[in-house]
Amino acid sequence: MLLLKSIILSFSVSAPVGPIGLLCIQRTLTKGQMAGFFTGLGASTANMIYASFAAFGFSVVSSFLLEQQFILRIIGGVFLLYLGVKIFLAKPAERAAYLEGNGLIRMYLSTLFLMITNPTTILNFVDMFAGLGFDKTASSPSTAFIFVSGVFLGVIFWWFLLSFSVSILKIRSNLI
Repeated sequence: MLLLKSIILSFSVSAPVGPIGLLCIQRTLTKGQMAGFFTGLGASTANMIYASFAAFGFSVVSSFLLEQQFILRIIGGVFLLYLGVKIFLAKPAERAAYLEGNGLIRMYLSTLFLMITNPTTILNFVDMFAGLGFDKTASSPSTAFIFVSGVFLGVIFWWFLLSFSVSILKIRSNLI
């Protein structure tokens, strides 16, 4: 039951489209479904890392990240500005580009980096724990593992659904 609850909660937290969602949509439209999915996979990995910090009680790590949130936000903001300028100056592609492994890995890592620089994400998972009645001090490592697995499954399902839907809409709009 905890697995299902954590899947549903993580899906619902990921579903509102923010900057990472827009990046996923943009990459899906310009580079194809796999590019969008790998963008989401980077975000999912970051969410899983932060959920692990919260679930396994790495209070030292989470405290450090929260203390350093100002510098991490600046780094993330500069990186986001860089991506925005690069996207703005790029010529629109007429069709999806062929991507090799390096391109997908770069998309994955850039999104992972962007998400990791937002340490307040860990607070979302602490709130999820409270909502699920998950007590960090009384829970076993297996319970924490189930929660983290549910978080990962929920967010990865969202990113797959988003990239797949955008890809389908793109195909249909090109046919009309």
